[in-house]
Amino acid sequence: MKVVIAGGSGALGQRIARDLIDRGDDVVVLSRSATRVRWGRQVSWDGRTVGPWASELSGAALINLCGELVFRRPTPANIALLTRSRTEPTLTLARACASLDRPVPVLLQMSTLAIYGDAGEEALDESAPPAEGPPQMAGVARAWEEAAAELPAARRVTLRTSIVFDRGAPAFDRLTDFVRWGLGGRMGNGRQWISWLHIDDLCAIVRHCLEDTRLSGIVHAASPSPVRNSELMATLRRATGHAVGLPTPAPLVRLGSVLLRADPLLVLTGRRCVPKRLCEAGFEFTYPELEPAVADLLGVRAG
Repeated sequence: MKVVIAGGSGALGQRIARDLIDRGDDVVVLSRSATRVRWGRQVSWDGRTVGPWASELSGAALINLCGELVFRRPTPANIALLTRSRTEPTLTLARACASLDRPVPVLLQMSTLAIYGDAGEEALDESAPPAEGPPQMAGVARAWEEAAAELPAARRVTLRTSIVFDRGAPAFDRLTDFVRWGLGGRMGNGRQWISWLHIDDLCAIVRHCLEDTRLSGIVHAASPSPVRNSELMATLRRATGHAVGLPTPAPLVRLGSVLLRADPLLVLTGRRCVPKRLCEAGFEFTYPELEPAVADLLGVRAG
C-alpha cells in the first residue's frame, strides 16, 4: 500500500511511518521542514499551495497529521496558530484531492479526544457530541475536523486520539520528570480522568483503520482502561521507584504552566473515553492496562 503522511516529519508521524515501512508499505512524508526525515520518502510542500507534490496522492491512502504541538500557553495568538496550522494545510489537501481523477481510497484524519473538553465522570464513546470549549482544546479540534470534512475520500476515518505515551514524547517525558523531581502526587484534585494509549497500540490502530474497510467515521484511539490522574501518577511513581510524590494543587499547576509555557487545562481537565468501535471491530490492544504499558516504556518489570 502507498501511504502519504501529511505532517509526518514530527515524532509521532515518524513512528507511524517507520511502522508502516516495516510492514512493507511505500510511505511518502509531506513535510514543510528542510530537515530530512529518517523514515519515508520526503516530498516538500508549503501546506498552502497545490504543487507537484499533489501527484503523490493518486491511489494512495492519506494520513493527515498536520499541526503545531499543543504544549503552549492558551493565548489568542497561540489558539489562532494551533488552528491555522491544522486547517490551512488540510484545506490545501482538500483542493489537491479534488483535482484527482479518483478520490483517495482512504483518509485517516487525526484528531483529539480533547474535542470533548472537560467531560467529568461520563464514559464517552464515539456517539458523544463535541464540547463547545475550552478554545485551545475543543475549539481547535472542531475547526480541524470541519476543515477535514472538505477533503474528498472514498472512505474516511476520523481518529480521535488520546494522550499517546512514548519515550521522548512531550507528555510522557514531562510526567516522568515531575515524578523524578518529587512532584509525582496527584495534580489538581487528582480525580480527572486520563485517556491514554501506548505508542505501539496507536501504530496498530493506524494499520487497522487503513485495512478494515468496514470502519469509517469517528474512531476513538484510546486504551479501554482510562484512569484517574491520581492513579496515573501512582503508577509512574511505582515504575520509577519513587515511594512519595508531593501533590500539585490547582493553583500551583496554573503557576507552573506559566513557567513551562503550557496550558494548565491539559492537566486539570479530563475525559473518560472508551474505544467502543475498535473493540466491536475485534481490535486487540497489546497494552490495555496502564501498569504494563508504563513498565514497557520505562524498561522495568510490571507489578
